[in-house]
Amino acid sequence: MTTVTIFPSVEDVVKSPAFPTAVWLLEPHQSGFLPVAIGRGGPFNIGWEVHGDGPMKLILISGLGFFKTAFQRQTMHFGHVHGTKFSVLILDNRGMGASDKPLMRYSTSEMARDILEVADHLGWTSLQQLHVCGISMGGMIAQELACLVPDRISSLSLISTAACIENTTSFAETVVNRITMLLPKSLDRSVQYAAAAIFPSSYLAEPDNATVPDESTPMCKIPAGGYRKFQTNYERFAAQEITKQRDGDGFTKTGFLLQLIAAGWHRKTPEQLKGLGDKLGRERILVVHGTDDRMISTPHGRKLIEYLQPGQGLVLQGLGHAPINERTQWFNELLEARCLLGEKLSQRHTTF
Repeated sequence: MTTVTIFPSVEDVVKSPAFPTAVWLLEPHQSGFLPVAIGRGGPFNIGWEVHGDGPMKLILISGLGFFKTAFQRQTMHFGHVHGTKFSVLILDNRGMGASDKPLMRYSTSEMARDILEVADHLGWTSLQQLHVCGISMGGMIAQELACLVPDRISSLSLISTAACIENTTSFAETVVNRITMLLPKSLDRSVQYAAAAIFPSSYLAEPDNATVPDESTPMCKIPAGGYRKFQTNYERFAAQEITKQRDGDGFTKTGFLLQLIAAGWHRKTPEQLKGLGDKLGRERILVVHGTDDRMISTPHGRKLIEYLQPGQGLVLQGLGHAPINERTQWFNELLEARCLLGEKLSQRHTTF
């Protein structure tokens, strides 16, 4: 007999004492808005932050419909706990969050150029300097960024992503439901469907696995009473999703749909990816995909590994779409190792 898990309603999640502290107040070392895309349909502003002031330059690229705070666990780990070793760039892709939402055709290649302009603005222009990590649509953007400037990439980590989205039933159903969940009347259904597509049901029912900031966390504002834990992983995800979708300026239907078009039309051929591996060096590349990913199905990850032949290609049993949350400590340690390997290959003598 199958057990059906009943998740709390949006109303119940909002009533949780932990709800006001779901998004962590991590103070950036630098931040701003950069006008980009002059001559490419712009200018329009990209909102960006750099956390940490260390020598290793790490760029974290968010997925479809997510704000830069989706990476808050990694932002805290690399940019605050280890901020003397890393400088972490997070930003809102065009169409989301604090960035502008121009009404135009979006593409992953143009979004990659936006990020490159921010990196140039920061002076991150040295050879083999950039550690690039992208998840989902962010992984597609990361592919394009690496193709634009392969000589500037020290390591490339592609998480739960694809060379192109194939017309699988699971993805088609996901897209329909993602569009449906933009409707205000279906916020409960929206949050529940997103959670089910991104995470295995067993993970959602487990106790909240987040390691929250405390007084020892550098450059983090601690609210009265401290950062609280939710009862379950579902509640923590739901709280962040509710906070995002209630941000009428940051999260819009138009911005979501324009990003969806960019992800849906992303395409790198096997020949292009082989060329990228040749130029970048396959040992610098990581691909991770889960067998329980219901957002971008597992065959997409297997094909990306086949085409790129990365130095490390992992298809992990039971993993969903977001290892950055589901297996945070493991993921952070893996990304640290990839960054250190990139530094070693670039003959930088960095210790961690």
